[in-house]
Amino acid sequence: MFDLIKYKNLFIGISLVLLVASLFSIFTYGFKEGIDFKGGTLWQIKFTGKNVTTQELENYLKTNFNAENLLITAGSEQGIMMIRTNELTEEQHQAYMVKLQQDFGGVEELRFESIGPTIGAELRRNAIWAFVLVLFGISLYIAFAFRKVSYPVSSWKYGIATLICLFHDAIIPAGLFAWWGHTRGLEIDTNFLVAILTIMGFSVHDTIVVFDRIRENLIVQKGKKMGEIINISINQTFARSINTSLTLMIVLLAMYLFGAANLASFVLLILVGTIIGTYSSIFMASPLLTYLQSK
Repeated sequence: MFDLIKYKNLFIGISLVLLVASLFSIFTYGFKEGIDFKGGTLWQIKFTGKNVTTQELENYLKTNFNAENLLITAGSEQGIMMIRTNELTEEQHQAYMVKLQQDFGGVEELRFESIGPTIGAELRRNAIWAFVLVLFGISLYIAFAFRKVSYPVSSWKYGIATLICLFHDAIIPAGLFAWWGHTRGLEIDTNFLVAILTIMGFSVHDTIVVFDRIRENLIVQKGKKMGEIINISINQTFARSINTSLTLMIVLLAMYLFGAANLASFVLLILVGTIIGTYSSIFMASPLLTYLQSK
């Protein structure tokens, strides 16, 4: 039987290093906000008549439309361009499209989204509230669910351990995304929020499985020390946790390699979060109970 409690300081130390590095990344680089949060226009078009480079398109838009804050990226398929710029009205949108079709021949519109700065600020505020409420809501639920298990660890301490793990599982992928934003120009949008909340949901599911087994063994394995019960519970649920996570990771890896290019960062973020969440559920959540018990 693997003695996890014997190496608990090592496992929690690894988590602390990753957490500090992620917080450093977030506070140093920050997040590049997409149009969902800061407002603007996202316009995806496809040139079917002639080949156009990103530089040619940028010069064209600046010369003919006086476009500002342009960011143009080429898509995975030939001729597809993703244009980010200031907020455009519907009249400007239609005029730009007519002009592009006249000058470049075949131009097909794939996507057009325009969001004002007020809506973007509201989405940002709601995203922060969603993150905070999910953290505390899940923690309170865990404390309530384990209210009948008060010895040797109080039920509210299960909630505290869950809260710490959820914060850990959300911050590390977020820190990685902040670094990607600095090095690769990735922007956060509503997909980023969905990914973080998905990671937290998967992580807490795994943590509850382990905690529930600890709760059962506190009754079945009476007389044993808390450390022994945690080791028994981890070894009993280890294979299930790994197999569940591997199944999800295989699906996410397939989606990342063969799925749509515009969802690649979203899928990769969930993949990283799944790995981190599995690690915290096994190697961090239960050892935290021993620290909380000693306090």
